[in-house]
Amino acid sequence: MSPVSTIVNVSGMTCGHCISSVSEELEALEGVEAVDVDLNAGGISTVTITSEKKLSRSEIGEAVAEAGYLVVANEA
Repeated sequence: MSPVSTIVNVSGMTCGHCISSVSEELEALEGVEAVDVDLNAGGISTVTITSEKKLSRSEIGEAVAEAGYLVVANEA
């Protein structure tokens, strides 16, 4: 099965420590292979999660919240 990419927007991230915190929580989820963060300091950062299977928005949101940040809705 090919990997699944999930992209979420996260608010509140400002530095490398923020990236580490969010990445660590997301990488702890079952099936996650990689986390890539495009940091927009003080704005909305884009986080791409590569996993073996589709992840639920709730489990992603909970992991990001555990790191102290918030998943926000995609701008339409």
